[in-house]
Amino acid sequence: MSALMPGRGNVGSAQRGAPVSPHAGETYVLPRPLRRPVRFARRLIAGEVDMPRHAFAVMTASLLTATAAYGSVLGGHVPAIVQTVASGTGFAITEVAISGNEETSEIDVMGALGLDGWTALPGFSPADARVRVAGLPWVESATVRKIYPATLQIKLSERRPFALWQDGADIKVIERDGKVIAPYTNAKFAGLPLVVGEGAEKRADMFIAGMARFPAIASRVKGYVRVADRRWDLRLDNGVTVKLPEKAELAAVQALAGLQERTGVLDKDIVAIDMRIEDRLTVQLSEGAARERTERMEQIVKEEIKRGRRT
Repeated sequence: MSALMPGRGNVGSAQRGAPVSPHAGETYVLPRPLRRPVRFARRLIAGEVDMPRHAFAVMTASLLTATAAYGSVLGGHVPAIVQTVASGTGFAITEVAISGNEETSEIDVMGALGLDGWTALPGFSPADARVRVAGLPWVESATVRKIYPATLQIKLSERRPFALWQDGADIKVIERDGKVIAPYTNAKFAGLPLVVGEGAEKRADMFIAGMARFPAIASRVKGYVRVADRRWDLRLDNGVTVKLPEKAELAAVQALAGLQERTGVLDKDIVAIDMRIEDRLTVQLSEGAARERTERMEQIVKEEIKRGRRT
């Protein structure tokens, strides 16, 4: 504490490097970390220090280098500098190993990575690349690893197609939860169940799973049509439409399966079967079948009239 107070006891310290106060008779002592630099500065000004031959040139170059580095940081040019230096020293990315892609093309992955032939591995961000690759339509998740000196390793986990969803004129490939994966452009998915209408994509999973209990009917379904997001129609392979009730639709399918086994009703010349009303089944004949039935009924009536006349 006494070293910081003015007085005669501090004269010696002031002579060893402390500046003299502008008030006569007063001295004070610099903090310890500043004493050595101040003494060196005084000796340098007094000409008591012999500077190395190229000292000023080195100091100037150091100042310019520090200024350039500071400007690069402020201007955001450090990544570009790192990339240029690294690619010039053998760290440019020359190989990309992609695995796990069945529906995602390697061209799409390379486009998402954004490589330009000079991209250096040290300055490449795997986290940013992972976000871009995971944004591709079929990609559920992705891992991106840097393997020095010049390789990127990409592993993909792709989404699983469940059904085709027709929304208006558009057909899309969807997952089990109804999320759209991509537009339907590949015939390899033609064998997936087709669901049609608003709300069909979200409710198809449970209903189609229940239909699997009745393979004789399910194997003939070409389309599951959601009507007003309240109930289902079944479009069969022979053009017949089965109108199911709003509730207990699988019980209605079970009854239809039994009726088909006993009578082969679905193979007859009909257009639709209406099961919307409980405990009632209405069969709509095709135009030809209806005309034939009408003609047959008229013939029966004529024959009955003739019999009546004879008697």
